[in-house]
Amino acid sequence: MKTLKDHLILYDADCPMCHLYTRAFVKAGMLDNNGREAYQHTASHSCFDIDMQRAVNEIALVNRQTGEVTYGIQSLFTIIAHSFPVFRRLFQSSSFISVMGRLYAFVSYNRRVIIPSADATHHLALQPSFKKRYRIAWLLFTWLVTAFILSAYAWRITTVLSAGGFYREYLVCGGQIIFQAFVLSRIAPQKTWDYLGNMMTVSLAGALLLLLGMMVGSLLHASVVFYVSFFMTVAGLMFLEHLRRCSLLGLNYIPSVTWVLYRLLLLAVLLKLY
Repeated sequence: MKTLKDHLILYDADCPMCHLYTRAFVKAGMLDNNGREAYQHTASHSCFDIDMQRAVNEIALVNRQTGEVTYGIQSLFTIIAHSFPVFRRLFQSSSFISVMGRLYAFVSYNRRVIIPSADATHHLALQPSFKKRYRIAWLLFTWLVTAFILSAYAWRITTVLSAGGFYREYLVCGGQIIFQAFVLSRIAPQKTWDYLGNMMTVSLAGALLLLLGMMVGSLLHASVVFYVSFFMTVAGLMFLEHLRRCSLLGLNYIPSVTWVLYRLLLLAVLLKLY
């Protein structure tokens, strides 16, 4: 594996994902030991012609010898192609670049709602731009995946709760977004989009845990007791994570209360109908 020398990648210290994968580049020998820096921690990159706001949105890679700067997916392609030349032709494909560029932007502009920092101490530094279309895309993605998994899980507990139509969980999850958006619009309208992004990340994480539960349950030929118990455990973990994220956003307990209240009211209705 060839090391890309004399290059510096500038990552977001408040982004656990950015910290993790840039560190992996160094650990794997794809960048040299001084090949990464948090843009919040140093001004050593000020001698280079860097669009700092763009570097905050899309990770920047600086060639220390020439001063050339690449951003976003091109930065990652440069590092990977240098260590693995077999991918070079693929990374030159305009179609592949277009698709991966959109995927990168989708993750990058939502990175702080996917994995929020528990120690965001750089409030005076430049912050990632907010792109509403990417936040809406994240809400739609998490809504569809979460509802799909919940619909499948419902069939494991039909002796307790009717599985209902295929559309039920889509309506329930979509209704939660609308309900919580209304709540936030009343108590903290400026934080509505950040809250919704975090809330749906919690929902997605819970759904993925339920998917794991279904896999384990299938292997063990588990009874409905297992599935109900697993669901309640996951719901409890989701509530704790919801509280934590609300605290990071500087929100009080109201969103967590209404988040639970919405589910309890729907559960009561469904049980009555069943």
